[in-house]
Amino acid sequence: MTMSFKELGISREMQMMLLENDITEPTPIQEKAIPLLLEGRDVIAQAQTGTGKTFAFLLPIAEGIDTSNPAVQALVVAPTRELAIQITQEARRLQGYKNFNILSAYGGQDVEKQLRRLKGAIHLVIGTPGRLLDHLRRKSLSFKQLRMLVLDEADQMLHMGFLAEVEAIIKQTPEDRQTMFFSATMPSAIKALAANYMKKPSNVKVQSETITLEEIKQLVIETTDRSRQAVLLQVLKDYNPYMAIIFCRTKRRAAALNEALQMHGFKTDELHGDLTQGKRERVMRDFRRGAVHYLVATDVAARGLDVEGMTHVINYDIPQDAEAYIHRIGRTGRAGQTGMAITLATPKDRGTLGLIEKGIRMTIQKTRLKLAEDEYVLQEESKGRTGRTSGNKDNKSKGQGGKKPYHKESVPAKGQASKGKFGEGKKEKQGKKGNNNFKRTESKGNRGDGQLNRGETKDSKSNSQFNRADAKGPKRSDSKRGKANPNTKNTHSRNKR
Repeated sequence: MTMSFKELGISREMQMMLLENDITEPTPIQEKAIPLLLEGRDVIAQAQTGTGKTFAFLLPIAEGIDTSNPAVQALVVAPTRELAIQITQEARRLQGYKNFNILSAYGGQDVEKQLRRLKGAIHLVIGTPGRLLDHLRRKSLSFKQLRMLVLDEADQMLHMGFLAEVEAIIKQTPEDRQTMFFSATMPSAIKALAANYMKKPSNVKVQSETITLEEIKQLVIETTDRSRQAVLLQVLKDYNPYMAIIFCRTKRRAAALNEALQMHGFKTDELHGDLTQGKRERVMRDFRRGAVHYLVATDVAARGLDVEGMTHVINYDIPQDAEAYIHRIGRTGRAGQTGMAITLATPKDRGTLGLIEKGIRMTIQKTRLKLAEDEYVLQEESKGRTGRTSGNKDNKSKGQGGKKPYHKESVPAKGQASKGKFGEGKKEKQGKKGNNNFKRTESKGNRGDGQLNRGETKDSKSNSQFNRADAKGPKRSDSKRGKANPNTKNTHSRNKR
């Protein structure tokens, strides 16, 4: 039977604040951790994201802050800016109870602005390791009177290489403080850290099945690298998510996919480590208010991102392990709502998928999508294959220096005629040689798009150059080449490139 916040020891005033925020009953991690923390004990809490662990430590902190003392009394260390911002937003929901002051300190912000804020009374500091150490070196922050220390997502800090920075911060705090570790997993290095800096900690663990299995419908769509983007477009068309995060493996892939989706009329934006803090905050603000429907992100967004109304999570690239998978799909199906997680998997992903299924102790439903080939043509499919290229004469001008981007014109934009084999967009007359543009692989002029067929023969290259120049020459209004010989035309094309 679920306990009430009153039974956990939360004050009546704080209960009223929780009711105002539509929080009526505690989650399992809150039930187990809050009584221990209110007693002043050190706690190691192992729980996945989405279990309510943020309030599990913020409620005892809010209860324990003495607003008559202007010193910093509580510190929450988070591995990423996104998580620090999320914790700060949750803490502000409790400010009306005691009107305690909060400082959020993370990279990308104006340091001088933070320093000005520190001149007043600050009771709770929430920050990332790098920026906290920066303030400690400047002597703009002092933790001499700190009474409560929280390391949130401790395992993530270990993975990101922040262990030395975390220890340096801990050493600047009093030994008699209360220490709390919250982590999804408990690697040996985190256990060693706890042994060095905690006093007889109580261990609390909450299983993750409720957030992984019960509230989220999971689906694997089998595809190939060549058709991955086409499958994603079909998924967005078939499922029509209200709000979704689309996860990519790298920043470059996220940026390229975001650009491709925008080319097809989707309201998307990207979130990854290369963005400035101002840009990241603007992206999240637009996403929360609905100006952006789909957020294309790397795993930097997987931790601490809580957006109300998130209906879908799409793994465009499969996560590396079960833990990363849980953190990704945990963005949906929160607070008792249902959600859907769709993972695109290629044959080479089968091993990773097997490990994920073993980690969550279930077999995920698998399916394939039937794609309309006349509607979806991918740049990747042109490599080494015949009869698949678009024959678009503009491809040459859109080259990107040998990179392999998502082809902006792989699917026709809304209201735009398709070009090439599958459409009637080309109306110029072509002879037998002109038709070769549809029967062979991409010509030399498309090297900028990474579409040159390496198996192409020298004869077919020269023939394709002649055909390209022949097709373009008569169409140019400013062309004075007349019936120049093919060698002259090829020289002009190369110089133009």
